Amino acid sequence: MAQTELDHELVYRLKGSVVKVHSMTQSGGHGVGSGVVVAADTVATNCHVLANSSGVSVSKFGDSVSPVGMVADWKHDICLLKFQYLELPAVKLGSTRALHYGDTVFSIGFPGGPPKPQTIAGHIKALYPYDGSLIVRSDAAFIMGASGSPTFNQAGELVSLSTFKSPGKYAYFYSVPVEWIQNLLSKPASNTTQAEATAFWDQPLNERPLWMQVVIPYQNSDWPAVEHIARAWLSQQADAAEAHFYLASALHGQGQLAAAQQAYLKATTLEPNYLEAWSGLALLAQQSAQPTLQAEAERHLQQLDGQP
Repeated sequence: MAQTELDHELVYRLKGSVVKVHSMTQSGGHGVGSGVVVAADTVATNCHVLANSSGVSVSKFGDSVSPVGMVADWKHDICLLKFQYLELPAVKLGSTRALHYGDTVFSIGFPGGPPKPQTIAGHIKALYPYDGSLIVRSDAAFIMGASGSPTFNQAGELVSLSTFKSPGKYAYFYSVPVEWIQNLLSKPASNTTQAEATAFWDQPLNERPLWMQVVIPYQNSDWPAVEHIARAWLSQQADAAEAHFYLASALHGQGQLAAAQQAYLKATTLEPNYLEAWSGLALLAQQSAQPTLQAEAERHLQQLDGQP
């Protein structure tokens, strides 16, 4: 996917709304995350940055401020810190519903805890319907300290918070939707940081969403397991492009080329900008000596690779 030049003036302006979040553990340790001002005197971050801490503060321009309350959605890992006289500008809230595969996004946060916020750009790789909104997966990678980093669309609208990743060398990076933040803005604040629920992404593996369960089997080429998960997924959501892609990959890996081809085509019909599905289809067409199909898939790949 082609790289897109970010609007540096826009990024500079947005950095004024991004803060470093500090938490003191019960044992005296120090945790660091990121947060973003989403309304007057209100900072959104991930609850796991704050969970069971003995003290919380945010820092900006060398100043440190402690919140006067917190609104928590522990299951969805969204916490709003409430302040008095924070005097930092709020960002504009966007919508995950307006996002598409291949769209450019960028996050601003403190990966590794640097003194100044860092910007990481990437593209949307997948969108997963979940609990009334969309989980966003992108290739804008992040590390410890970046939890709670705001992710923006190219217009500079907040669309999600960088939150969790899959294990292993080739991690998938996920962010939770701005709609969950919006749902909390009118809720009353409390003063507790005690975790009241486990985040959905940190549940036992068999209780996590199927789009999480499929990652490691897929990366390990465990095609029977991938097929089993993909079919269970399709029984719940027949129009999930991701489920069709994983089914196609599993069938392809097991040598069932005709059925795999149909599943790849279904995935690309549902998501025309699905780079990985077109790539799989191109490889399958080459293996099965279908030059017309191969040329079509490669044409789509070239178009997508040239997208801004």
